[in-house]
Amino acid sequence: MSLEKSELGRRELGSLGLAAAALVGLSATQLVSKRVRAANTPSGEPIKVGILHSLSGTMAISETTLKDVMLMLIEEQNKKGGLLGRPLQPVVVDPASNWPLFAEKARQLLAQEKCAAVFGCWTSVSRKSVLPVFEELNGILLYPVQYEGQECSRNVFYTGAAPNQQAIPAVDYLMAQEGVKRWVLAGTDYVYPRTTNQILEAYLKSKGVAASDLMINYTPFGHSDWQNIVSQIKSFGSAGKKTAVVSTINGDANVPFYKELGNQGIKATDIPVIAFSVGEEELAGIDTKPLVGHLAAWNYFMSVDTPENKVFIQKWHNFIKNPKRVTNDPMEAHYIGFNMWVKAVEKAGTIDHDAVIDAMIGVAVPNLSGGYSAMMPNHHITKPVLIGEIQEDGQFNIVWQTPGLVVAQEWSPYVAETKDLIGDWRAPLSCGSFNVKTGKCGGTVSAMK
Repeated sequence: MSLEKSELGRRELGSLGLAAAALVGLSATQLVSKRVRAANTPSGEPIKVGILHSLSGTMAISETTLKDVMLMLIEEQNKKGGLLGRPLQPVVVDPASNWPLFAEKARQLLAQEKCAAVFGCWTSVSRKSVLPVFEELNGILLYPVQYEGQECSRNVFYTGAAPNQQAIPAVDYLMAQEGVKRWVLAGTDYVYPRTTNQILEAYLKSKGVAASDLMINYTPFGHSDWQNIVSQIKSFGSAGKKTAVVSTINGDANVPFYKELGNQGIKATDIPVIAFSVGEEELAGIDTKPLVGHLAAWNYFMSVDTPENKVFIQKWHNFIKNPKRVTNDPMEAHYIGFNMWVKAVEKAGTIDHDAVIDAMIGVAVPNLSGGYSAMMPNHHITKPVLIGEIQEDGQFNIVWQTPGLVVAQEWSPYVAETKDLIGDWRAPLSCGSFNVKTGKCGGTVSAMK
C-alpha cells in the first residue's frame, strides 16, 4: 500500500470517527432535550382558570382582546411546565355585556368548573354584579381595568388603576400643563363614571374650581347620537376659560363620540379630551386624524419603549398571528395579575383559595414599563401613571409620566364617608375598610355601596 493511500485511509477513518462522535453527541443532545421536555410537560388533573369577559354586546370592543391575551399567557405557562406540575386549562365564558349574566357565569366558573382563579370583568357594574358570588364561594377574581375605588374585597385583586393612579394625576396634568379652568365630566351612566366624577368633583372644588365651571353629563351604554351633547360641550367651552373634557365614556359609544368631535371641529388645542377608557384597541376602529392631540391617561401604552414591552408585543403578534393587532393597558394588567397569581400559587404550594389569597400580598413581578409592580395589603398594585397623546396611527405619544410607581388609594380621601378608611388584608387586621379614627373595621353604609 502506498503512503498516499495509507494517509487517505487514516483521514477517512478520522472523518468517520468525527462523524460517529457527532452522531453520538447529537443523540445525547436529543435525549437530554426529550428528557427536559418530558420533565417540563405538565401532567395530572388540569388547574382550571376562568376567563370572564364579554365577547359580544357593547363591551366586546374592549373585552375580547383580554380573553385572547389570557389564552396566550396560559399557553406560555403550559410550555414552561404548567403550574405545580399540572397543566392550566382555560375555561372561557361569554357574559355578553349583560350584567346579571356576569353573576351567573361567575357562579358557573366557581361552583361547577371549580376554577382556581378567574380573570375578568371590565365595567364596574359587572364587577359589582359578580362580587357577592366571589365572596359567597370564596373565589379569586383578578380585575384588570381602571376603576372608581371605594371598594376593597378580600376576594378581588385589583390590577387596574385606582383614581389616584389615573383620574387625579390626569386632572393635575391638565391644570398644570394646559391651564384648564373649566371642566366637562362626561361619562357612561353607571357606577364607575358616577363615583369617579364624585371624587373628581370634590377634588376640583378643593382646588378652588367653582360649581359654575363644572358640567357633568351621563349617557347610556352604546349611546350613538352625540350631536347635541358635543354642541353643549362646545358652547360650555366658549366662555373664555380654558376647558377640557374628562371622559369616562365606556365601550363602543366612544366611536361616535370621537367622530362627532371631529365633525364639529373640536380640536385638542381648543378643548382637549382626556379619556380613561380609550386605548389602542378602541382607536383601532376609527379615523384618528381629527383626534390627534387628544389625550388618555393609563398606566401602560403600546408605545412604551422598554425591552420587556418589545418582547411582549412580539409574543402577542406571534400568538394572535396578526402583526396589526395592538396591545393596551388592561392587557398589561392581566399580564401582571397572571404572573402574580402564578407566583403566589408557587409560593403557597397549593391552589387553595385562602392560601393563595394570603400569599398574593407582597408578590412583585416585572411590569412592561420597566421595573416591578407589587401587590399591596389593600389588594391593589403599584403602578406608574402615563399621559399619552393620540397620534394619526392610533398610537400614543407619551407626554408625561410619574417619576416612580404610585401606591393605590382604595378609599378616596376627598369623599367625607371614606376619607378615614384603609384596606389591609394582612392578619391580624384582615379588614378591607378599617376606620383609622374609630379603630374599627367597617365603613359607613353609603361608603360601602
